[in-house]
Amino acid sequence: MGRFGEIYPGETQGKLEMFDRVIFKGYLSGLYPAQKQFDWYLHSQNVLLKDFVAYQERTTAELKENLMRKAVEGGCEISYMGGKTGKNGESKDEVARQIAEAKGMPTGMVAILSTLEVENSMVMGFNREKGWLESRVEPGKHLHYYIYYNDREFGWMYVRLQSRWPFNLQIYINGHEWLAHEMEQAAIGYVRHDNTFWQIDDLPRVQAMCDKMAHRQWERVWNHFAQELNPFLPQIEASVKKGYYWTIEQFECATDVMFGDKEKLDGLLPELFQESFLAFGAEDIMRFLGRKLSAAYTGKVETRLNKREPGWRIKHWLNANSLKMYNNGSNLRVETTINKADEFHMPTPEGSSSRWKRMPKGVSNFWHFYQTAREANQRYLDALASLPTQDKPALDALDSLCQPQGENPSVPKFQPLSVESCALFAALLRGEFLLTGFRNQNLRQILFPNPPADPQEEQRLRARITRLLAKLRGHKLIEPVPDSRLYRVTLFGRRAMSAALRLRFVNFPLNFSLPS
Repeated sequence: MGRFGEIYPGETQGKLEMFDRVIFKGYLSGLYPAQKQFDWYLHSQNVLLKDFVAYQERTTAELKENLMRKAVEGGCEISYMGGKTGKNGESKDEVARQIAEAKGMPTGMVAILSTLEVENSMVMGFNREKGWLESRVEPGKHLHYYIYYNDREFGWMYVRLQSRWPFNLQIYINGHEWLAHEMEQAAIGYVRHDNTFWQIDDLPRVQAMCDKMAHRQWERVWNHFAQELNPFLPQIEASVKKGYYWTIEQFECATDVMFGDKEKLDGLLPELFQESFLAFGAEDIMRFLGRKLSAAYTGKVETRLNKREPGWRIKHWLNANSLKMYNNGSNLRVETTINKADEFHMPTPEGSSSRWKRMPKGVSNFWHFYQTAREANQRYLDALASLPTQDKPALDALDSLCQPQGENPSVPKFQPLSVESCALFAALLRGEFLLTGFRNQNLRQILFPNPPADPQEEQRLRARITRLLAKLRGHKLIEPVPDSRLYRVTLFGRRAMSAALRLRFVNFPLNFSLPS
């Protein structure tokens, strides 16, 4: 289970890590740049630039005819939606589900909805400087088709197809829909509510299935859909030697901690969410999401805590990416959403000049998306383990700090609520150390930010921190990282030091005074 599960060993049944909502996008990269490649494609099809508008209308009509044939084969029809919602305010997904349920939820294509949306498309314009026509990409409102499937493998999903050149594709799947189909085929029992599994009979086997799915060859899967829906794909591939290039537009990974008993989880929620709201600062959120705070960073970090039906939710934003925690029945879910992949880093191949590079959006990096988001969830859960949500363990930990440890020589006691001790505890619980660990120099730079006046003073500060580290180890607040010179905070240390900080800054702040 990890550290969070160790706090509630008799109440949690396990955890499930699984990608949730994923949006893929397909681009005909061989048609770009438009001024050269697309013009060459038109030339290969014997289409003059001046005739492009008529050619655009003809290909749009042929695309619709192909979809109508597919709809007839699937026993459905194309329905037009004038806006983002239906007549009664339903979303496209709700309208499609109503159509599918009326048919008994058959397998395969179940509904096609068309709607006007804004997206970049190819246009032909006159270049006054050069004195000739050329193609370019401009935003415009035109028809898009949403093709909904009850797929044999992925369950409920849709493909969004642009009706004009360059015929961009967008594909949505839900990992929990896929997992439900897989468990049914493997005869693994489960209890599901909406998009959450409250109980799974063979959790280790199911987790292995999820991890294996993250290595899927997505190009082959989505190229099959592209060939079915875009009738011009064969001639495009023959002309420019490239088909669709697939990217990950949005990626969600959820870690569900299964409590099994909704009442037990509900009893923990108020304090758990309020403590996380108070304890996790901007730097912690950046570390959870794999970023390091620097003077050059100019982005935005935001946190919101909401209490609404059916429960609690806290959400942290780091620019376009986010990390949130909420409850769903008897599950506590931590979920990372990646909308901007290049804010994360991944290892480079051996022999490269740099160890890390920005994470690309291509689907070949799906495993790195999964691993990055899953690790962010786990860091958040590990940090939650330090929050003093259970009074007795926190008080026992504080009592231990107030007593000398060991025998000869004994480890001196702490004054856990003193200014010096709380400054030390706050430094040790920084989010950056959760990710990388810390060493003597790191603590010196935080506790004594002013540079030492001479080498002798630097030596005295180093020795002072060394004594503090020995004292912290004696109280089992920190432990060495194997095969390194780094230290990390123990689970006991997080509980004890967080309790001390909470008592000093929340329960008994500085402006609080006892009556005389």
